[in-house]
Amino acid sequence: MANNTPLTATPQWKALEAHRAALGSTHLRALFAQDPGRAQRFTFEAAGLTADASKQRITAETLTLLLQLAEARGLTAKRDAMFRGEAINTTEKRAVLHVALRAPKTSRIEVDGADVVPQVHEVLSRMRAFATAVRTGTWKGHTGQRITAIVNIGIGGSDLGPVMAYEALRFYAQRDLTVRFVSNVDGADLAEAVRDLDPARTLFIVASKTFTTQETMENAGSARRWLLAALKDEQAVARHFVAVSTNEAEVRRFGIDPANMFGFWDWVGGRYSMISAIGLSTMVAIGPEHYDALLGGFHAMDEHFRTAPLEKNLPVVLGLVGLWNNDFLGAASVAVLPYEQYLKRFPAYLQQLTMESNGKSVTLEGEAVSAPTGPIYWGEPGTNGQHSFYQLIHQGTRVVPCDFIGFCQSLQPLGRHHALLLANLVAQGEALAFGKTAEQVKAEGVTGALVNHKVFEGNRPSTTILADRLTPAVLGSLVALYEHQTFVQAAVWGINAFDQWGVELGKVLAKAVASELEAAKEPTLAHDGSTNALIRHLRARRA
Repeated sequence: MANNTPLTATPQWKALEAHRAALGSTHLRALFAQDPGRAQRFTFEAAGLTADASKQRITAETLTLLLQLAEARGLTAKRDAMFRGEAINTTEKRAVLHVALRAPKTSRIEVDGADVVPQVHEVLSRMRAFATAVRTGTWKGHTGQRITAIVNIGIGGSDLGPVMAYEALRFYAQRDLTVRFVSNVDGADLAEAVRDLDPARTLFIVASKTFTTQETMENAGSARRWLLAALKDEQAVARHFVAVSTNEAEVRRFGIDPANMFGFWDWVGGRYSMISAIGLSTMVAIGPEHYDALLGGFHAMDEHFRTAPLEKNLPVVLGLVGLWNNDFLGAASVAVLPYEQYLKRFPAYLQQLTMESNGKSVTLEGEAVSAPTGPIYWGEPGTNGQHSFYQLIHQGTRVVPCDFIGFCQSLQPLGRHHALLLANLVAQGEALAFGKTAEQVKAEGVTGALVNHKVFEGNRPSTTILADRLTPAVLGSLVALYEHQTFVQAAVWGINAFDQWGVELGKVLAKAVASELEAAKEPTLAHDGSTNALIRHLRARRA
């Protein structure tokens, strides 16, 4: 499945370049005028989601050419290879099977000839039993008291996914359980998380596959000391700490009973792991039944992605439209704008999913990419963002494609709140697409130089994604949608979406710098002049 021809040299890419030139600056106003049925033509449905891409700067020909490019780059074959459990993560020689984490018991997915689905369900069964014990009070702390607070300690995929899922599904959470998350090695993160908690009623979930992740284990060690300062008995650790890990020796050394260690597999990447054992805190918070619904939503989108024709395949279409914006329209970022307060951490989660996956500059063959990859993802919930950065989106010099996400029904109906929220969602997409002309501004009585200040160019692309309600199943579908469209883009670019070598260098250098900062005597420094100066300044001021 290697793509030996540089992407930009393929005839399909050349055809898209010619199409882009022919389309020129054609405005969305003109596209809607030419095609009154455009909204229906470019609306797609899957797994409880409806996506209107009609406000994207595309035509039927654009989509046809993009699909031809995807087929020429082997998208279908690459997708099928992933679902078969082949080692498509070539730099680490691993399968990529987050889809197995949400597969029903009746499925069969093999890695190296072994069906992994029974392993997944064995871990899920243990997670359900543990979550039920904590939620019902059967699990007791060292002093015999019920657990009332859960603190998840992790970083990266061991934090961003669980935090996002907890915040998104807080409506469904057991409210007599306090659930908090610690990720930053900055001591303030842990200190503030535990400052008002009772050690005798607090349970820590330490999430680290290797149980050696520097930030996670530093936080876990400090949490252990905090606990023991109050409970005074090393035996307490086993009742107040559990592990999501595969390193039994280190887990045991920490004082955690290996019976309370929940494992996962090297075919699960960190940013795709939120519904592996990494989701233990989520299951404790919302309960096994809602967690199963979450898995069901993921699987529904998986099946759609695996089986739907490409031209009706929601992750395929949205992934290709994103590639069109990035590579042909020069839009280097994507604003994700959920009009739902419960999704306040969703943009942050997507930042890791998309940018750690597709922030690559070499192909699978190790050659330099020939087209821009990895757009920058960012965002905030509406309507907050409207009073922050929407000014740039509407009238700035950069085109920022937007994903608006909304729900037809509110989980918290309160007066007119939800109607106003949805009105803003719809209005922002309309304003971005169609803007306001100078003639319209003048017709409002504006004159002189002020006219130009009040003109909105429009022609700024957006997609609106809607669902009936934010349920666990819908959240699963939504996350899987972005997982798969990230894969679609990687397949076309010919890059590996499943490694993250760029994370490593800073970690390695930080270990050396830490020893130099903490050295009792002035160390011999061999960094560049700036780094040496910074270390000396920090040593002097820390003292």
